[in-house]
Amino acid sequence: MESQTLLRLEVAALTDVGCKRSNNEDSFGYDLSTQIFAVCDGMGGMAAGEIASSMAVSELVHYFSQQALWGSGEERLYHSILYANRQVCLLAQDNDDLRGMGTTLVSACVEGRKIVIGNVGDSRAYFLRSGGCAQITLDHSFVAEQVRNGVMSADDAGSSPLQSLITRAIGTTETVEPDLFTAAVEPGDIVLLTTDGLTRYADAEAIAKLILSSPDLPAACEALINTAKEQGAVDNVTCLLLRFSEAAEPTPTAELETLPH
Repeated sequence: MESQTLLRLEVAALTDVGCKRSNNEDSFGYDLSTQIFAVCDGMGGMAAGEIASSMAVSELVHYFSQQALWGSGEERLYHSILYANRQVCLLAQDNDDLRGMGTTLVSACVEGRKIVIGNVGDSRAYFLRSGGCAQITLDHSFVAEQVRNGVMSADDAGSSPLQSLITRAIGTTETVEPDLFTAAVEPGDIVLLTTDGLTRYADAEAIAKLILSSPDLPAACEALINTAKEQGAVDNVTCLLLRFSEAAEPTPTAELETLPH
């Protein structure tokens, strides 16, 4: 690859328990050396949600990183999501206390000047360019599918008691079908991976305003989470931000970082 085609990649991530929950079932993780990033929102009784989300992140990042010389970014991400699903599902099947646990997952991998987004559930990815912000992913949730099918209005969906009912999740069945999206990236582009603990309080326009008015990515993560908390944050809130810029040298590597439990 020619040096002028390289992009420098900055990353920042932050998670918060929110205002109502006693434990954090969200997890995030990434490996800059292979440019794989993931955010998960767990579900299940007791500590099962925490276990599902943490395991899904670590298994996906590890499997993706082990396949560094195999296939395209889309293929590697797709099979890494399937692998993470199997591992979470097997653990739930082998432990009565963990039966029924699962997690949403939104992930991204960067390949040159292309980003691939994969998701299962209602955690989302947003793409920011030239001041605009667009949701990349489609929610796998009951209300979102009702809106897409013309059965429910967006306003009704926003106030529905079924907002948390998701139709696909990692670990709840032996097989799962993730959605994949690809986009070319340019210097200045920003990608947000986030859980519904944020998106129930901030739309794309509000997200863009908060990110673009912050001095750096860590401050932007704080601003996003504080916005959710100012409005009650009934769920955990997690944000992971990627920003692309020109770079003449390859991006430095970093060790895998995951949310501690």
